[in-house]
Amino acid sequence: MMKTWDERIDEVWDDASGEEVGEETIARIDALAAERGLDDARAQFERAGARDSAGRPAEAVELYRHALSLGLDDEHRPQCVIQLASSLRNLGAYDDALAVILAEQERSADGPYRDAVATVHALILASSGKPAQGLSVALLALVPHLPRYHRSMTAYAHEIAELDA
Repeated sequence: MMKTWDERIDEVWDDASGEEVGEETIARIDALAAERGLDDARAQFERAGARDSAGRPAEAVELYRHALSLGLDDEHRPQCVIQLASSLRNLGAYDDALAVILAEQERSADGPYRDAVATVHALILASSGKPAQGLSVALLALVPHLPRYHRSMTAYAHEIAELDA
């Protein structure tokens, strides 16, 4: 039985796990993406991810933005936004990264990627010279997972954010 496109994409990523992503992975992803064309959001998202993983964030940003403009499904859209914000952070475009991640935080506050959004938000803040605010965001994301101490840890997290003010 022939494998689906998604299965073949997953296979490329499985082969690449644990190693540095390079030209071979990009070429394999690009070949699969070509089957779907330049106007396919998911194909462009996968192309972006390959370049991102290979340490080519500027190329990735362009492709992530293109994928988002084409419209991704509810599973891949938040992943694309998170990866876009992370790539912008890696490029030092902190204001753009923050705008992207804050919009996603508002859009999917209760979504399955909320902790990943918070993690990238915290990293952006830390990288942009606001480490206490970044720590606060990370702590607030952890609070719901704690067995107790929600009220006190929330208060401490808000308190620590003031250190960057």
